[in-house]
Amino acid sequence: MRVAGGLSATAKGVARAIVAIALPPRCPGCGAVTLDDHRFCLACWQSLDFLGDPCCAICGDPFDLDPGPDGHCGRCIADPPAYDRARAAVAYGPVARALALKLKYGRRVEIAETIARQLDRLEVPPDAIVVPVPLHRWRIWRRGFNQAALIGRAMARRRGLAFVPDLLIRTRATPMLRGLSPSQRARAVRGAFAANPARREAVRGRRVVLIDDVHTTGATIDACARVLRRAGASVTVLCWARVASRDVDNGGAPPQLRSE
Repeated sequence: MRVAGGLSATAKGVARAIVAIALPPRCPGCGAVTLDDHRFCLACWQSLDFLGDPCCAICGDPFDLDPGPDGHCGRCIADPPAYDRARAAVAYGPVARALALKLKYGRRVEIAETIARQLDRLEVPPDAIVVPVPLHRWRIWRRGFNQAALIGRAMARRRGLAFVPDLLIRTRATPMLRGLSPSQRARAVRGAFAANPARREAVRGRRVVLIDDVHTTGATIDACARVLRRAGASVTVLCWARVASRDVDNGGAPPQLRSE
């Protein structure tokens, strides 16, 4: 048995070596060969703008100067969002955009794990439940998956948290948000989300981590957070990338950003 087991282990090792040679790990940003899966090449890693302090204490929008731990941006002061706290791993830029589009439209589902690994450094409540921003059923049917759910499942697994993919439901399809102003986006998603009646009691009094891929104006995550808050939950939002207000002219999203 030991000999057979040894041969099996050897065969598996040879097979892995052959696969590594034929299909080496590649940078999720540019496709260059790397040492391990989900690892960026040096150029892509250096081009990522990792977010942290100083930033708005609520929405995480980066500041150039440090206002202290309780500093709020003008938008959050004027119109406080429904969530308690939102954070993103990186600022929206060429590499962040490449990953978001490869996952969402290129069917590169393995990128969800890459993104989840970058979310590891963001703080979440230890007893939270993880909930993705939902897609409408017709969009899931066309695409085959919900990218936020893939990221959320991977993140929950890595953190040992409960993952509840159907806590939120999308009650109606919404138009593409690309090119819309913040106020137009807010109107487009108003009333588009609801709490799953079968899950409503499970969320009452719980801490929820809401997952999305890209935070643009925040209209979608705020609409979802309002539903969760009405159901009795407190809400922390985690995203792969966010559009920083310092990088946007006239308050709109970059024209190359595609959003739902």
